[in-house]
Amino acid sequence: MKNNLPAILGGKPAFQELVPMVRPVLPQFSVMAGGVESILTTGMVTKGPFMREFEQALSEHLCVKHAIAVSSCTSGMMLTHKALELSGDVIVPSFTFMATASALVWAGLRPIFADVDRATNNLDPAAAEAAVTPQTTAIVAVHQFGNPADIAALEKIADRHGLKLIFDAAHGFGACYQGDPVGKQGLAQIFSLSPTKLLITGEGGIVATNDDALAAKIRMGREYGNDGNYDSAFAGLNARMPEFNALLGLHSLENLEEAAINRNETVTLFQEFLGRLPGIGFQRVRPGDRHSYREFSITVEPGLFSLTRDELALALAAENVDTRKYYQPPIHKQTAYLSYYDGRPLPNTDWLSSHSLSLPMWSNMGTDVSMGICETIQRLHESAPSIHKKLTP
Repeated sequence: MKNNLPAILGGKPAFQELVPMVRPVLPQFSVMAGGVESILTTGMVTKGPFMREFEQALSEHLCVKHAIAVSSCTSGMMLTHKALELSGDVIVPSFTFMATASALVWAGLRPIFADVDRATNNLDPAAAEAAVTPQTTAIVAVHQFGNPADIAALEKIADRHGLKLIFDAAHGFGACYQGDPVGKQGLAQIFSLSPTKLLITGEGGIVATNDDALAAKIRMGREYGNDGNYDSAFAGLNARMPEFNALLGLHSLENLEEAAINRNETVTLFQEFLGRLPGIGFQRVRPGDRHSYREFSITVEPGLFSLTRDELALALAAENVDTRKYYQPPIHKQTAYLSYYDGRPLPNTDWLSSHSLSLPMWSNMGTDVSMGICETIQRLHESAPSIHKKLTP
């Protein structure tokens, strides 16, 4: 870190080894050994006691009647849309991961893209309401990067127009809405448990709901729509969660609150340091909410920072700092979804897709890493004219 010449200009990288975007925190094998032995001894590798225990623990954590374990967040969303018998159009943001839209299309629905709020990165309630038509049956909002959506405003819109309100809560574990864990709001919230998240099962998802009928259909749906007598009530999926994944999730749940606190503390450090640099912006979190910071995303204003988002990403890569451009392209510009885009302007979505950059974020990131990244970005800003000249054809 003593060499002030950025690596992209010929200096030594700030980090000798790659600083990855994510580094999952997993339990020691000794902690899980007894459970693994039980799984292997009993032969109960799916639909067993660990899944039921995991569901009960999450139901209590989220303060919901039902927490249904499924094979992935995507399969959970597909089953939710199917179980609700949605039809026609569903309003979604385009500034989100592709699965938000793919689950709708797989369920035979038409995604209608509405703009997001530039500050929060979440679905703009006013834009969502402006997209409502007689063909609209639901709104699917996202807690973008773990920042709780404007739930109260969206609930009012859904009630006013008689729409179902569903949340893609893929980034939601560890986030709180007005003091409560996100999960019990809306008709259903669907979480991801993949290795990039705070709560990890390897792969998997959770559908959280207080609706008894919906929960029953999703439980049936994860078993092909079979209620036990091999007479499928509807065309479901094989979306069961294996016992090992549930066991891993139980141990991960014990550390969830610590993970959320650690990430928020790390982000505070990032913001205090990077906030001194011109042109660096952060997601706005509403008072009373807690961001999970499954992702720590900044925005880069090239006119102020003197480098574009893409130039900063290239310069950080030379320093062995991994980054991601979420979401470029946004869904409405992706090949699979071009035919669903109705042409309405999405200026904030387009701006974020070209200015947003996600930096490494882990639940146990040390200050040596986070401060090293901050100091590296400062050095890049100080050398911005030379870097820009080198990268300009």
